Amino acid sequence: MPSFADQAASRRRFLQFLAASPLFAAGGLDAFAGEGPTPGTKLPDPLMWAPMRADQLIKSPKDAINVFDFEPVCRQNVPPAHFGYMASGIDDEVTLRANREGFSKFQLRPRRLVDVSKVDMSTEILGVKYSSPIVLAPVGGQRSFHDEGEVASARAAKVGDHLQILSTATSLGVEDVTAGRGAPIWYQLYATNKWEVAEAMIKRVDKAGALAVAVTVDRSGGRNQETLFRLRPSDTRDCNGCHDRSSLQASMKTRAMYQGIDLTGLTNTQSSAMTWDFFKRMRDMTKMKILAKGILAWEDAKIAADVGLDGIIVSNHGARSEDSGRSTIDALPEIVEAVNGRIPILVDSGFRRGSDVVKALCMGATAVCVGRPYIWGLGAFGQPGVERVLELLRVETYAMMQQVGAPSIKALTPAMVRRA
Repeated sequence: MPSFADQAASRRRFLQFLAASPLFAAGGLDAFAGEGPTPGTKLPDPLMWAPMRADQLIKSPKDAINVFDFEPVCRQNVPPAHFGYMASGIDDEVTLRANREGFSKFQLRPRRLVDVSKVDMSTEILGVKYSSPIVLAPVGGQRSFHDEGEVASARAAKVGDHLQILSTATSLGVEDVTAGRGAPIWYQLYATNKWEVAEAMIKRVDKAGALAVAVTVDRSGGRNQETLFRLRPSDTRDCNGCHDRSSLQASMKTRAMYQGIDLTGLTNTQSSAMTWDFFKRMRDMTKMKILAKGILAWEDAKIAADVGLDGIIVSNHGARSEDSGRSTIDALPEIVEAVNGRIPILVDSGFRRGSDVVKALCMGATAVCVGRPYIWGLGAFGQPGVERVLELLRVETYAMMQQVGAPSIKALTPAMVRRA
């Protein structure tokens, strides 16, 4: 048996190896080779699959084997504060971990002797047909990761014919992003506690031809983004030119959808006063489809269907709005049962693999929204990176549908998945 000294030396060598990773380079971890990770260290997602040496990082999108290959390249390219903004969960990041770990609680039940020589991944979402059930989730401030921001993502979505949902906190306007996509998109709305803000945005996206508005309902309180706060001090740039935090109005000057909107009286974009009455008021002013984004309990899903919403997105905001510890894949079955087919159900948070996508579709989701992976691609290589991330997810989803014996999305049934 190795001596204690041998074990300690091996451990130090391993920690030194980790410390050399570009994933930790800007995190203040120079002293990492002592007894263990610095308190508060966020390990890669997931550690065991991420390249651990700079000379092992992919050099082009075509070199990627899975979506995780893009994260360390994005980490290397993107300023620490910007990366921290994207990577952050809340508090102990229990929910952030749960979103990945939750998929291991469910097993797929493959069926055999089914002709899957051709697989149709096309699906209809609120009356529009798309080539795949994989949707680009709303992610704010994408110019923080690449100069072409949301337009680069839109062009990549066009290549794969994916639905794109644009964030209220977008760097670029809905008009430019819609032009990049070459087709109508959806809009995610931070309504705030001031009706005039929501009203102005709804009118603008309606005029731009958006098909639907997904109203975020899970930003009702403050959030402690520890990963962001730990990485921000390591950012050596002068950020004051872009980030004026003297007021909410000033801080939103680089966000395209807030231009010309009076934010007087607001200190944040939270919707702490929102009730179900908001949706009735919204329905009276637009013909766009309306969804609630951020549903995690079956009771709320049932109310959403009862009050006539056009759909819901089961979401915990990628673990960025609360730290309840509940993954969306765990919440999905009870919500599907409560809704009982009355309205479409989309789901996001933690999706990284084709098997993740297929599990959710088997459970009854209409489509799956992906966020961080395509941002890794954007930060790593711009539009070609996003294209490759989406391609890998399509390839994995296609293969998994073949493996479970499903020649079409409709052939994915609840009987094909079970809790482990």
